[in-house]
Amino acid sequence: MPAFIISRVLQALPVMLAVALISFAMFAYVGDPVAIMLGQDYTQAQRDALIRDLGLDQPFFVQFGTFLLNAVQGEFGLSYRLSRPVIELIAERAPATLELALTAAFLALLVGVPMGIYTGLYRNSWLSRFFLTFSLIGVSLPTFLIGILLILCFSVWLGWLPSFGRGDTVQLGWWSTGFLTASGLKALILPSITLGLFQMTLIMRLVRAEMLEVLRTDYIKFARARGLTNRAVNFGHALKNTLVPVITITGLQLGAIIAFAIVTETVFQWPGMGLLFIQSVGAADIPVMAAYLILIAALFVTINLIVDLLYFAVDPRLRVGGAKGH
Repeated sequence: MPAFIISRVLQALPVMLAVALISFAMFAYVGDPVAIMLGQDYTQAQRDALIRDLGLDQPFFVQFGTFLLNAVQGEFGLSYRLSRPVIELIAERAPATLELALTAAFLALLVGVPMGIYTGLYRNSWLSRFFLTFSLIGVSLPTFLIGILLILCFSVWLGWLPSFGRGDTVQLGWWSTGFLTASGLKALILPSITLGLFQMTLIMRLVRAEMLEVLRTDYIKFARARGLTNRAVNFGHALKNTLVPVITITGLQLGAIIAFAIVTETVFQWPGMGLLFIQSVGAADIPVMAAYLILIAALFVTINLIVDLLYFAVDPRLRVGGAKGH
């Protein structure tokens, strides 16, 4: 197992280096951050001095090397827009994004897996047809439109839930949470549903397809011939063998939820990393944009590693194959 983890980490290093280069190169020549920082009234001397202070007078690869060296140490420089360390800005916004993403992923699993199991076991019932029809909404409609419709219904027409913001939060050390306040929980409902709806329908359809496939296999027929109950066959044998693809999709979707929370955070003005990224794009804030992409890439790499480790825990065939390989 340690050798497996080390090999995965070594494979991830070229990926992270490529992402860092691409992200820095994409934004290095976008806009004029010096003009944005100085405003409208400035002299050429002030402009030249700021360019030297930011290191923008250096060749591209010197700038990238400096950025990469600082990034390895957890430093991403100063925000051109706010003149604050980028790592501080991300640390302030990360709790909001992570709470939103984890809530959306939890709702997707909590609802999607049971719906997938039900539609797989009772595929001809009217409720299964209703679930499948409902799932088309989550697959077909874009996220921003779902968010706008939810705001229109529950905020404008009914007035039950807030349409923007995070509500009141409680500071626990450096972590800010809305889970401990009523307004924070209410503010979380609409954006988490918006963000998790696509993942929920995806998980439901995946579980359903895997259940239908597994239920047709010979070992399930043999289990029924042995006189096992439907509960033991469906949940002890069939469901267990659907977990590997479900774990894969769930892990990758968690990374996708965090990475693509940008749209949801923009619609609901949720003060997370995605909204920070959108605001930074408008101001050509290169350090923030590059740092965001690097952190998202690191998140995907970490999630992929966790998914690979879960394979060994769920599928005994992989453990046997790994033991034979050694």
